[in-house]
Amino acid sequence: MHFNLDRALPTPLVQQLTEQLQAWITRQRLRPGARLPSIRTLAKAQAVSASCVIEAYDRLVASGWLEARHGAGFFVAERKPGLRPDPGEPWGEAIDGSWRQFREGHEQLLKLGCGWLPVAWRAEAELAQAIRQVSRGAPEALFDYCPPQGLASLRLQLHKGLARLDIVAEPERIVTTQGASHALDLLVRTLLAPGDTVLVERPGYYNLYNLLRLHGVRMLEVPRTASGPDLEVLEQLLAEHRPRCLFINSLYQNPTGTSLTPKVAYRLLELARGHDLRIVEDDLYADFQDGPAARLATLDSEQRVIYLGSFSKTLSSSLRVGYVVADPPLVARLAELKMVAGIGTSRFAEQVVGQMLANGSYRKSVQRLRLRLGQHRARTLGLLEACGWEVFCEPVGGMFVWGRVPGRDFAELERLALEHAVLLTPGSAFDPQGRASEWLRINVAYGQDSRAEAFFRHAGRPLAV
Repeated sequence: MHFNLDRALPTPLVQQLTEQLQAWITRQRLRPGARLPSIRTLAKAQAVSASCVIEAYDRLVASGWLEARHGAGFFVAERKPGLRPDPGEPWGEAIDGSWRQFREGHEQLLKLGCGWLPVAWRAEAELAQAIRQVSRGAPEALFDYCPPQGLASLRLQLHKGLARLDIVAEPERIVTTQGASHALDLLVRTLLAPGDTVLVERPGYYNLYNLLRLHGVRMLEVPRTASGPDLEVLEQLLAEHRPRCLFINSLYQNPTGTSLTPKVAYRLLELARGHDLRIVEDDLYADFQDGPAARLATLDSEQRVIYLGSFSKTLSSSLRVGYVVADPPLVARLAELKMVAGIGTSRFAEQVVGQMLANGSYRKSVQRLRLRLGQHRARTLGLLEACGWEVFCEPVGGMFVWGRVPGRDFAELERLALEHAVLLTPGSAFDPQGRASEWLRINVAYGQDSRAEAFFRHAGRPLAV
């Protein structure tokens, strides 16, 4: 056991030691009950004081990583199964605080598997201008509550934008939320009860799994193929279990980057009609669309599809503005629950987003993002191919590529990545049961970084010339 404690850093030694101990436990995959070095042994090995080691151990005990046994020392604690945040996602959204500490110890690493765009890519000037305009406007934006269904002005802008996607969504069919995760939470609590059964994609969105597990909802897994859900498996599950809902990413799915084909989309709607199934279509990456697309909400004529979106990925994760499109009775129930649970959403944030939609600055910013992502996606895919990586499919939009090096497991890839100052997101994070996987989520926005390129080459199997 050797850690790189840097006394020149502003981060206190005890925090560095805590974070590196936690990372070491994770990398070594220590079983519960494994004993850690004694305080004296670790202090001598790392050239720190005994009090530094004591405090680091105490922090790990408090966060549930270790347990202290009187007179025996410190041992790896049993981590309760269940909620597992994704090591690549923004940690303010994670549930387990100890994982947040792990991320904070790796701020200097390139987060190749993260779920957000670089800050430098964002529309900083346009966002700042919209904030100033709203701040100088009517005082209601700064002081008043938001209406239960959301600001009428924002819902009108959403209606106009969705119409361009051929989605019928009058303002009365829209309710605003604090991002997509909040939308999913409202839907789960409104539509489902403990013991209900739903269909989820595998691999898929880790926080949806956490949410369903938290509410006691049973998940049936449908493998994701390059063209959408595996229809053969889906039909069998529908016949055997009669699930209540299907949760799906139609475009640029997280984490595979795949999109529905029209044939699969039409068949999904046929199955939904035949089995009285509601579909929750999470179109979080809608504004990254570049070219034709098959959306369920566009094709749905019976209002079986509940459509949701968000501005977190394209504009700002901090604003927390999302929305749900559904039939008016369900929208009313969602709005009521939203008010009971949190007294609504942020009027200020909704006015900022509405301002950018109205003045065209949001449209221009996402056009730039699409162009930049397209360039980085093409280069990343080319580099992966040259280095002998295998990709699940070649995405036509969005942020993600699902890739692997045949024959290398995650532990080996993680070790190689850390040697190049790269932090990976394991494929197991996108499995409903957390099963090990060779596949990795790769965010193409970071694929041109020299650290990523060096890792791809080192970890890959170069093609023969």
